[in-house]
Amino acid sequence: MLIVAVAWIYVVLLMALTEPTVVAGIMTFLLYCVLPLGILFYLTGGKRRKRRREAEAARRKDQ
Repeated sequence: MLIVAVAWIYVVLLMALTEPTVVAGIMTFLLYCVLPLGILFYLTGGKRRKRRREAEAARRKDQ
C-alpha cells in the first residue's frame, strides 16, 4: 500500500505544480493528498496501534 501512497503523492504534487497560483497549489496538495492519505493511514493503522497498546500494557504488567 505504501507504493500506492507514494505514487498518489507524486500525482498530486504534479497537479499542484500546474495550478495557476501558489495558494491554489497548496490547497490542491492539502485537500487531495494530505487529508485523504492521513485519513487512510489512520484507518488502516488501527491494528498496529492496538498491538502497540497491548504490548505496552504487557510490559508494564511484567515490571
